[in-house]
This record gives sequence, C-alpha cells and structure tokens, in this order.
Amino acid sequence: MSSYEAVTETKWVVTCMVGGVIVGVSLLGAYSSQLWKSRRRNKKPVRVYMDGCFDMMHYGHCNALRQARALGDQLIVGVVSDAEIIANKGPPVTPLHERLVMVNAVKWVDEVIPEAPYAITEEFMKKLFDEYKIDFIIHGDDPCVLPDGTDAYAHAKKAGRYKQIKRTEGVSSTDIVGRMLLCVRERSIAEKNHNHSSLQRQFSNGHSPKFEAGVSAATASGTRISHFLPTSRRIVQFSNGRGPGPDSHIVYIDGAFDLFHAGHVEILRLARDLGDFLLVGIHTDQTVSATRGSHRPIMNLHERSLSVLACRYVDEVIIGAPWEISKDMLTTFNISLVVHGTIAESNDFKKEECNPYAVPISMGIFKVLESTLDITTTTIIRRIVSNHEAYQNRNKKKDESEKRYYEGKSHVSEE
Repeated sequence: MSSYEAVTETKWVVTCMVGGVIVGVSLLGAYSSQLWKSRRRNKKPVRVYMDGCFDMMHYGHCNALRQARALGDQLIVGVVSDAEIIANKGPPVTPLHERLVMVNAVKWVDEVIPEAPYAITEEFMKKLFDEYKIDFIIHGDDPCVLPDGTDAYAHAKKAGRYKQIKRTEGVSSTDIVGRMLLCVRERSIAEKNHNHSSLQRQFSNGHSPKFEAGVSAATASGTRISHFLPTSRRIVQFSNGRGPGPDSHIVYIDGAFDLFHAGHVEILRLARDLGDFLLVGIHTDQTVSATRGSHRPIMNLHERSLSVLACRYVDEVIIGAPWEISKDMLTTFNISLVVHGTIAESNDFKKEECNPYAVPISMGIFKVLESTLDITTTTIIRRIVSNHEAYQNRNKKKDESEKRYYEGKSHVSEE
C-alpha cells in the first residue's frame, strides 16, 4: 500500500469515527429531550390545599391564596360551612353561597370544596390525601385555634404535610367589622340632630355632615384609617401583566367596589362576557365620599384596587378613575362598551344634570346589565349593624381561644 493510500484510508476511518460520534451524540440528545418531555408530561402536579371561612373576603385572603398557589401547581380551597363557623367562631357575615362565589372568583384558585370542616381531622385529612390527591396543607403563620385551645392543623403538622405562608399585615375581617361599627357610631354622633334614622340615608347618599362641637371631620372619617401600606411590588403580584390585543373588544365598568362582595363579582362576570378585555375603573376615596357620604369608603383606594385585581374576570384596573367618562378617556383606552349594573348604591346618575355616562350614552356604547344578586355595600353594613353584639361576642370568643392556645404552648415549653 502506498503512503498516499494509507493516508486516504486513515482519513476515511477518522471521518467514519467522527461521523459516528456526531450521530451518536445527536441520537442521545434527541432521546434525552424526548425523555425529559415525557417526564414533564407524566409529572404529577403538586396539589396544595388551603381552607378558611373567607367571611367578608378581602385582599388579605386573596394574598394568602396567591402565596398558597405559588407552593404548588394546583390550589384546592375548602370553604368552611356556616354551621362550622357558628360552632367555632360565631355567626358569619356572609352566607356560604356568597362566600363560594367570592372564592371561585379568585384567579389563583383551581378547585373549591364547599362545606369544609373548620378543623383538619384525621378522617378529613385522609380524604384530602386519597380522594383529592392533596400533597400539602397550607395555612398562614397566625394561629388557627379551636374553642378548646388546640391547634386546628395539629394532624397535618404531625403528618409532615403542612406548609406555612406569611399573613398579610394591616387587614383582617375583625378590623373591617370594627371600621363599619365605628362608621355607624361616628355618623350617629355627627347627625343625631338631623333625624337620619335610615341606614340607606346614612350610607348611600349622605352629604358632608355638619359636625357638632368636639367632633371633627377627621374623627368622623375614622373608619377609613388603615394600616395597609401599598407597594408597587404588591400591585404587580396581583396584576395579570398583560394588556389588550390590537383588535380586543374592551369593556369598561366603574364604581367604588367598597367591601368587595358577591354582587360585585357577578356584575364583573357579566361584563367580562361581553368582550375580550375587562377594564375596571375604581373611584378615589374623595369621589366616593362626595357621592356616598363622608363616612365612605370603608376600604381605601388601594385596598379596593387589590380586591378587584384578584378577581379572575378582571384584566386591568384604573386606580383612581374619573367620575365622568370623557371622549378622550374612551379613545385613550380604546373602550368599545361601557356598562353599569341595575343593583347599585345609587342609580341617580340618570337624573343628574351632569350624567357621568353622558358621553358613552351619546355614542351608543352604553349598556345597563341586569344584576343577578341584590347585594350592595350597604347590605353588608346592615348585616353588621343588626348583629353587632353577636360579632363582638365572636371576637371575644376568638381571643379566649387564642389565649388558651398560647397558655398550652407555654406549659409544653416549660416541661
């Protein structure tokens, strides 16, 4: 064999070897990719469970559900029955069917279990693991205590299937009840010489009251004192992070959305069904006070904005929307339709000299939606006022249970 033939044969062998390596690596890469995809497809989703009363649901509840959802792939939420709440805490403000509407509307919730027990018993925990395929049970870092002072999540913790999230500071159902009761008391003091006995008169269409000596406007507005400190990060966490498409049919609805309730959720659902993108305008505290009375709103602008943003039917909000809808606003946001519900604190806009919906009405893009639930913010306030003694006892009952819980923990640590 000549030297030329030897070199040629060597090159051929090397080429075959390199080619084989390349093909082998390519096949191995393709196999690994398919295996990874197959494993991804067959991977069991992590299902997490969180329960609660979700009475007078607020942005703190929503933030808890957001955090819980981040700990898994699917969030299953148990809503405690009316009977269980009464037995363990006292009467709920909102009945079960309204609370189910609220929880189902939260965009981080995948499934809802109605009439869940207040405490995680061994029997119910087994049902969660076996029937609902739950991997972990989630609760906040605040204690959930039974009337006897024991931990409602003791069994889940013992089973090693418990995870904890951070409680949202600055808001609680107890705090909101307190704001409403203070609202009623201060309004009564400020207007006791005006014979305004009707709650509808007090809360829906009131005007700036004439304060008697010793009662200032600041004092009477005490119901709006909030410990909530809004941050851009929290707003981003609640936002969808996407805008409308170029051809989207944008529907706009505005309001106070104070004490965000099932009536709000249902009208937002109906509004969303009319288009591709739902834009919600939330009025400022000053606007709400001017149109509905100096003691409103109960929740401030940023609290109300977060509650609305957490709703799965809402795509975007305008924080501090104008009272009157202008042509410029309709053009800026490319709004196709403006809607308003039949059930509201006041529908006097039709009679007003300066109708806030005059422009969209003149353009033929205004529609009144038939509200499916006869609930307003005043409805919620009336429930609190008529049962304020029961709610005060409820809070006292909760304090006593927590006291027994911490006393029990201190005895264990001493031993």
